[in-house]
Formats: sequence, structure tokens, C-alpha cells
Amino acid sequence: MRKNSDQCQFVVALDSIVGKWKPLILYHLLQGKPLRFNELRRLLPDITQRMLTLHLRELEEEEIVKRVVYPQIPPKVEYSITEYGTSLSPILETLHQWGVAHVERKQLKKEKNERTETD
Repeated sequence: MRKNSDQCQFVVALDSIVGKWKPLILYHLLQGKPLRFNELRRLLPDITQRMLTLHLRELEEEEIVKRVVYPQIPPKVEYSITEYGTSLSPILETLHQWGVAHVERKQLKKEKNERTETD
């Protein structure tokens, strides 16, 4: 049996990367190219500016994402994945693969149920 401290560490780890948008933000940043705020907004058209800002700040506080401000007018800000953040790549890839399999499973179940109802 695991101790409560193990459970707490699991919760802390999940809090750092879960939510509707964080995995998608990380997915795009893990492609290796630094992205500006508006580039991320275009890649995630349904996210609000406030939510993107909030998640980027949280990821930056966790040292998963790096924010670089270039001293120019208008200011240029880029976000990139940190070396530490790249350690999430295998976890997110595995989660993605599981998600694909899960969606396929749900679709097959739905099709089976529809066939059963029409028979």
C-alpha cells in the first residue's frame, strides 16, 4: 500500500500538467519552435486570452515553460519548453496514445450498441 505522501506527489504532478489547455500548450511547445502568444492563440482558437495567460504563467512558475521578452518596440515575447519541460514528452506521448485508443474503443462500443438496437 502506498503512503499518503506518494498520493500527494501524484496530485502535485497532475496539477502541473492537467486541465483542458495545458497538455495542448505543451504539445505545441514540445514541437521545438518558440512560439509567440498570438501564435499559441491561433493554434488554440477556443482558448481565451485570460486562460492562455494564466496557464502560461503557471507553467512558467513550474519551470516547464520559459518566457523570453525581447527589448524592442512593440515588445516581443516568446514561449518555449525548458529542458526540464521536455522530460514530460514521453508522458504526454503515452497519454496521447492512450487517448487515441480510448476514443477508438468508445467508437467501437457505440457502433456495437447501434447494431444491437437495429437487430
